[in-house]
Amino acid sequence: MRMRIRSVGAALRFAESVLLAPGQQHARRNAWAAVCENRRYAADRRHDAPAVGPSATTGAHSVRP
Repeated sequence: MRMRIRSVGAALRFAESVLLAPGQQHARRNAWAAVCENRRYAADRRHDAPAVGPSATTGAHSVRP
């Protein structure tokens, strides 16, 4: 019995299916999906953040003693 694996991803999924119980596979995939979602959320927040610097504090709203 010889099985041909066409990609590295397929090889890793095959090894995971052999080595890990199905519940652990599911938990690992859920954890990775959460990591990816958190990274996207953080990237969106970085792009939406207002510029903070000396030019942002000058103007009508600055308080002088």
